[in-house]
Amino acid sequence: MDIKRVTSILLGFPLVVIILTFGNKYIVDICLAFIAMLAMQEYFNAVSKDAKPVRWIGYIVCLFIALIHIVPEFFPQVPINILMPIGIPTILLILFAQVIFTNMKTNFKDIAYTFFGMAYVIGLIVFIALLRGLNNGRILVWYAIIAAWGTDTCAYLVGMRFGKHKLSKISPKKSVEGSIGGVAGSALAGALFGYLFSAKVGQEVNLIVVCAVLGALGSVISQIGDLAASCIKREFGIKDYGNIMPGHGGVLDRFDSVLAIAPTLYILYSVFEDFSFFV
Repeated sequence: MDIKRVTSILLGFPLVVIILTFGNKYIVDICLAFIAMLAMQEYFNAVSKDAKPVRWIGYIVCLFIALIHIVPEFFPQVPINILMPIGIPTILLILFAQVIFTNMKTNFKDIAYTFFGMAYVIGLIVFIALLRGLNNGRILVWYAIIAAWGTDTCAYLVGMRFGKHKLSKISPKKSVEGSIGGVAGSALAGALFGYLFSAKVGQEVNLIVVCAVLGALGSVISQIGDLAASCIKREFGIKDYGNIMPGHGGVLDRFDSVLAIAPTLYILYSVFEDFSFFV
């Protein structure tokens, strides 16, 4: 048994539970902004082997996650959906200004790595904040975590016991059997989740089935997110993004799957009104 891994779970998981369950949306946003800064630091350290990312703009943009619900609260004339169309070109202009005013000490590769990092880390973490800020956010954000961590746990256990066929060269330790086990485990966790909240559902909706299907879908997306993070690590020859969580690596190592699932749930909630049966 990996003592460091178990210790990290015993210490870290209760903290996550307390913040996501009992914290209001402002506290969650502030915590996510801090997590984003740690994740950006890990990403910048990884790509620094091949480029010189513009770190300061990445850290500043992370802080805006803390304002994602505060701004609309105190400035209702600035809707949240207008901030991104304004923010993206502004960030690009700042990055190109960095090139101009440093006499090309910052080059196009540096800009590309910096902008991708912000899109990948901050652009996805912000969906966790948006998801948690919804009226039923406490339920939805936990569903994202259950799908991600349920996949990781079941894929690991099944893969260790039955894994024989390699899933991808990107991550040699992952197996097809483990991947299938992750999907099945996430679907089962989703069904259990649906059962616990089935009392809130009308007769026309079978929440257990719906959650099981979403769990399976979430598992597939989770594994894509995990492999995407592995692509970056493989590109720069690192095993983990960091060691802030002993036995689990860095923040990005632990949240890569959640980063992929959170936008999916938020989009589903926005597109399909029936998804509001979680309320």
